[in-house]
Amino acid sequence: MTAPEQVDHVLLTAAVVLILLAGALLLARIWRGPSMLDRAISLDVCAALIIAGLAAKSAFARDPFYFPIMLVLAFLGFTGSVGIARFIAVRDRPRPPPPADTQEGPR
Repeated sequence: MTAPEQVDHVLLTAAVVLILLAGALLLARIWRGPSMLDRAISLDVCAALIIAGLAAKSAFARDPFYFPIMLVLAFLGFTGSVGIARFIAVRDRPRPPPPADTQEGPR
């Protein structure tokens, strides 16, 4: 194994370890998230971590097989996060104040 291949192997191993650590922290955020928005953002980050994991696997194997799969996952993650954001935006929309009852009497 040459020196550049050894450096590549060490860096890819470090990347996989960081992805796994981020996944563990992400699961904790999904479990404990105080709001629905925290959980929604965590699921969006989960899609990004899956894509990063597939990219690391593809780099280890030096095989571009997973690139279309990563593209589809990125599209699904984007549409899912937009859908959740629209749902939360509609749910959290401020309601207009009730009309003021100003009864002045008959005119």
